[in-house]
Amino acid sequence: MTYLLALDQGTSSSRSIVFDVRGNIVALAQQELPQIYPSPGHVEHDPLQIWGTQLATAREALKKSGISASQITALGITNQRETTVVWNRKTGQPIHNALVWQDRRAEPVCAQLREDGHAGLIQQKTGLLVDAYFSATKLQWLLDHVPGARAAAERGELAFGTVDTWLVWQLTGGQRHVTDVSNASRTMLFNVHSNQWDDELLALLRIPRSLMPEVQPSTSHFGDTTDDFLGAPIHIGGMAGDQQSALFGQACFSAGMAKNTYGTGCFMLMHTGGTFQTSRNGLLTTSAAQVSSAPQFALEGSVFVGGAVVQWLRDGLRAIEHSGQVQQLAESVPDSGGVMMVPAFTGLGAPYWNADARGTITGLTRGTTLAHIARAALESIAYQSAALLQAMSRDAVANGGQPVTELRVDGGACVNNLLMQFQADLLGIPVVRPACVETTALGAAYLAGLSTGVYQSTDELSALWKAERRFVPTQDKARADALMARWEQAVRQTTAQ
Repeated sequence: MTYLLALDQGTSSSRSIVFDVRGNIVALAQQELPQIYPSPGHVEHDPLQIWGTQLATAREALKKSGISASQITALGITNQRETTVVWNRKTGQPIHNALVWQDRRAEPVCAQLREDGHAGLIQQKTGLLVDAYFSATKLQWLLDHVPGARAAAERGELAFGTVDTWLVWQLTGGQRHVTDVSNASRTMLFNVHSNQWDDELLALLRIPRSLMPEVQPSTSHFGDTTDDFLGAPIHIGGMAGDQQSALFGQACFSAGMAKNTYGTGCFMLMHTGGTFQTSRNGLLTTSAAQVSSAPQFALEGSVFVGGAVVQWLRDGLRAIEHSGQVQQLAESVPDSGGVMMVPAFTGLGAPYWNADARGTITGLTRGTTLAHIARAALESIAYQSAALLQAMSRDAVANGGQPVTELRVDGGACVNNLLMQFQADLLGIPVVRPACVETTALGAAYLAGLSTGVYQSTDELSALWKAERRFVPTQDKARADALMARWEQAVRQTTAQ
């Protein structure tokens, strides 16, 4: 048998999954990753905990599977994107906690970049809007605020990486400082047309080029693990940021195919093929996972708070004891009773892009119960995703394409049938859940398999994709439009200053 190992390093946990050649899960291991909140709007991770939890789950998954490292043909890595790590090249020690993608501390720098008129140049080169979400201003913050960091960087003593780069550095014993195009495209420093770090942007952000990792296609040889970590060297053959990896795992290989991942945040991507499209509706253009040197693109919309709203119900409101209870609580009422929640805990992402927005609950009456709030919280995930898909379809039509006709879904919250049905009702198109919802990890495994000849083409991978359930719209368009209008009104109340 042929086996592939996927390392899936996410925002709230590290996971490792052993897959067989048909994409079936053989073994899975997961550990929660502690979150660090030093002050409002600041979110950090300990890079050594990222590495420690990831290594522990890889060892556990191999142990559970009964498979030795020598039986693993290749390893793929997928990761939370934009999260920024800087470490000393000689000691391998981080100079500071990782700044997580949700971290907003660099917003003043972004505001200055926008004010100085650089937004157009940055979007043209990178496909991104200027926002503290991306790695560039996080990296600049670390160089400016960690004592001695900028001087050390100028001397070539430091290395920068997103989480994929940090993991490969560790797995290869410090031998490889690399990333792939999909992760590089999320830094706001990468020219997605030439697939190279952009000297003009590096200079604009005052970032020494010596910090930057080598960039390779998502399917390539990124190095080999050292013997002592997993028991034998394993070829690292695939790498992609989690959302591009999920797009790949969902077999969305051609223009017009779209997926939505319901994780801590929600991330919707629509493949646009080899065409770079600039959104007119607040979306990002990003590099899709690439199996060759030829650029591939996708339009992307990011919801900052998706499944995290359920964590807030559990840990903040203490409305539930564990996340699985939310569907039962929400289903105990027929609807939200007029309650609307906009969970802008860390601002609003696409298509609104309002860093100063904060969460609101509107429509409260004396009859409102925790169940209504739970239902409104769950429905907020679908509303935000519907706003993204509407923006995406407008962009597609404006560029001569067709509106999205089907949405493939994955991620933890997609197992919630109430949420998926409400999503289909709002969108007016089928929402399709695959047989394997671990598509983020599966995408990394597929990329690694392509790199080593386990698979010959993406056509072979398309044939492996299977649907588990299709959620078909059950309400008329007028009702869906009325609900979306109420949502947009709630957003306007949230963003009114």
